[in-house]
Amino acid sequence: MTGRLALKIEARDPWSHARATRFTTLHGEVETPIFMPVATQAALRGVDMAVAEALDYQVLLSNTYHLLLRPGPDLFRKFGGIHSFMKWPRAVLTDSGGFQIFSLSRQLKMTEEGARFRSYVDGDEVVLTPERSIEMQGAIGSDIMMVLDQCIDSTSDLATSRSALELTTRWAKRSLAARGASPQALFGIIQGACFKDLRRESAAQITELPFDGFAIGGLAVGETKSEREDMTEFTAPLLPEDRPRYLMGVGTPIDLLEAVKRGVDMFDCILPTSLAHQGVCFTSRGRIDLRRGVHRTSEAPLDPACSCSTCVRFSRAYLHHLVRAQEFVADQLLSIHNLVFYRELMKSMRQSILAGSFKEFYTVQQPLLDARDTENPTTPPKKRRDKDEFVLGDYRAVEHKSGAFGSIKQLSSGETMHSVSDPLVEAEELYVRQSRLLDRVQQPGEPLVVWDVGLGAGTNAMACIFALQGLAAHAPGSLQRPVRIVSFERDIDSLRLALKHPRLFRHLRHGAPHSLLKDGRWKSEEGMLEWSLVQGDFAELFEQQPSPEIILYDPFSYKTDAALWSYDLFKRLLAYCIPQSALGSSLYTYTNSTAVRAALLAAGWYVGKGSATGPKTETTTACSKPTLSTLYAPLLLGADWLAKWSRSDARQPAGTTEEELLSAISSHPQFKVVSCRGDLGAAPFGSVTE
Repeated sequence: MTGRLALKIEARDPWSHARATRFTTLHGEVETPIFMPVATQAALRGVDMAVAEALDYQVLLSNTYHLLLRPGPDLFRKFGGIHSFMKWPRAVLTDSGGFQIFSLSRQLKMTEEGARFRSYVDGDEVVLTPERSIEMQGAIGSDIMMVLDQCIDSTSDLATSRSALELTTRWAKRSLAARGASPQALFGIIQGACFKDLRRESAAQITELPFDGFAIGGLAVGETKSEREDMTEFTAPLLPEDRPRYLMGVGTPIDLLEAVKRGVDMFDCILPTSLAHQGVCFTSRGRIDLRRGVHRTSEAPLDPACSCSTCVRFSRAYLHHLVRAQEFVADQLLSIHNLVFYRELMKSMRQSILAGSFKEFYTVQQPLLDARDTENPTTPPKKRRDKDEFVLGDYRAVEHKSGAFGSIKQLSSGETMHSVSDPLVEAEELYVRQSRLLDRVQQPGEPLVVWDVGLGAGTNAMACIFALQGLAAHAPGSLQRPVRIVSFERDIDSLRLALKHPRLFRHLRHGAPHSLLKDGRWKSEEGMLEWSLVQGDFAELFEQQPSPEIILYDPFSYKTDAALWSYDLFKRLLAYCIPQSALGSSLYTYTNSTAVRAALLAAGWYVGKGSATGPKTETTTACSKPTLSTLYAPLLLGADWLAKWSRSDARQPAGTTEEELLSAISSHPQFKVVSCRGDLGAAPFGSVTE
């Protein structure tokens, strides 16, 4: 019995668990290993469907959660399904919405019946049950449906993980019953977080049911790369050989290679198109960031080994220009290249398995797929000949002249983090008090997610942890909501260096930062506080993390980290935050730069004046929705700021034209309140409506 897909194993690699298979869907044959581009809203980001069809992908992935909320099942029934609706002739797999419920939904209530949450489209309450998920996927008409599962953070504790596993199994049985005699294939999902015993138990329960394929779920949601690979290697052999194996939400080219080696057949991820939108491409010579100035005059193609239309026709200089000018065509050209790269990578893997040469292929590709622009490597700072205990990599620990605290100086830029005021005092005022963190956690609710953008020496996150632990100690039982702090940092040498000097960095006299460096995460004894590290470029990685309620925005200045202060980044960040709830997200940052405030406003944020810190008389706050501004950004910018902005020589942030900027800011709802004199005035509490 091979299910509705009639899978055939064509070759097994003798060196690894890699395999080449083929199976048949309602819209054609599929050869594995296969990558499925993500067309979340029935569209590939930056690529029209005619171009997508020419890219010769056999399966696209769309999302039930988003398509249920908009356009809804009735429209799909009218068009006879998604294939007719978006003019796609090949197979479609639909995710059930389990991950989106976990990562996007606010005011979420999980019950035996299903998930109850608020729609980000109109604010209406939605109840998504296993039966309704299958009904919606039936209306969509996908070739492969997924059962509704309870997705949780992969670093969750044993009790939480077991509860999610058991609910997923019960929902899987209901999903099968709801599918009935439909010819659409249905995959079960294995949960169990990072507990091998639970993974084994889940696999045993789910594989007893007559699913047409099986997915490894609950990964790429908080665990480290090595943990994900270990769990994949452990779980894949537990799944039946005669059914497809699908690793959900993964990933980078190196992730795909490692998972194929471990016996996985199918993959999906947003990275090829989302990174293209940022100017980042995968090539045979490593990942290339076209925002870098080194490409400004290059006549070379993006990838000389690639035959895609982008590489054949255009130079790196031209593509660099389009990216820096933020021309929309750049998204399509780079998305085409990345999608072709992924397609050819999977084809090459398949061919090597069929030829019995996967070991050789793996050996050659493994270092290349994780490389960064081997032709133009970044130049690391010169190492000092004499060992200096106050220097590590690009950073120096600096003692304040008062001797009361230390700061971290970046050698390459000359910038010093928190050089004037005690960093811990500044973090308490700017981030803990201003965000009203302690007020938020004393009301029952779902976990409060805090993003710490720019980990540095760990001051901001530790200020939050100290405040929360202090509240719990003085008022036992007052923590009503679990708190998840997610820190983003490219170079953690600053934290490593600070930990060597606890005399200067007294906030690090705690077990949490040591665990963070050692294991990538820390959890308090009672389990209410969690702190995890996401190492890499924030712009590339934030869309893979649970959505935040609070954002502590503390990267280096525009001079050093220009991309993190850009209009484009703030627009993407808002687009990620807005759908998550009727409440939204609030952001706090140390800068009062006119250009940064203009970038936030143009991107659609509601922007206000923040608390004073050090020599600055004010900082900046921002909220994704006006309903939040009355609580967490009460001093919205008004007419005085508009006048200052109009006179400023540095009023235009990168990535916008003068005309676009003027239109976006002047039409912002924040400035639509008119005073009795007829001029623009700052919006008082509650006066701005959505």
